[in-house]
Amino acid sequence: MNAGQELKRLRQRAIGQLVASRPVTSQREVVEALSALGFEVTQATVSRDITELGLVKAPRAGAHVYVAPRDVATPTAPASDERLRRILADVPVTVGRSGLTLVLTGTPGTASVVAQAIDESTLHEQEGTLAGDNTLLVLFADEVRLERWLARFRAIQALPVPVVPAGQPAIDSSASLVPGGSRS
Repeated sequence: MNAGQELKRLRQRAIGQLVASRPVTSQREVVEALSALGFEVTQATVSRDITELGLVKAPRAGAHVYVAPRDVATPTAPASDERLRRILADVPVTVGRSGLTLVLTGTPGTASVVAQAIDESTLHEQEGTLAGDNTLLVLFADEVRLERWLARFRAIQALPVPVVPAGQPAIDSSASLVPGGSRS
């Protein structure tokens, strides 16, 4: 590492420590603080450093201050079936099957909405979902997971579990399944 790269590394470390230790509202403030530490920098250099460090401005204590990306909490809602339940109440979805793949078909333009709601729900038995315009494929690694997922999906959909055609495995509808495969 050459002297310029080492200086940049030290300067960026100082900027990181600065924004972690106190509220910093402007690049000018960063330039002044770095100057006080013995760094000779311009606002343009500080601007590039802030970008490279991924610092963002976030509201804190009545002002917008620079913070590191790790200090910005991204709100994540806990998995819930409520959104999926609401969508399925509005979008008629039929379920077909081909091997270890379920084929969900809705109205035009709804497949990606249903897929996202499934991905955000408590349904986790699937390997993945793939959405087109009105058709959604739900992929499974094995029969047990597929059957458990389908029973839970039907419960969320609030439809009875249909009679399975001859030659297809039956789904036990006498007991409901909860996450983790335990019976309730």
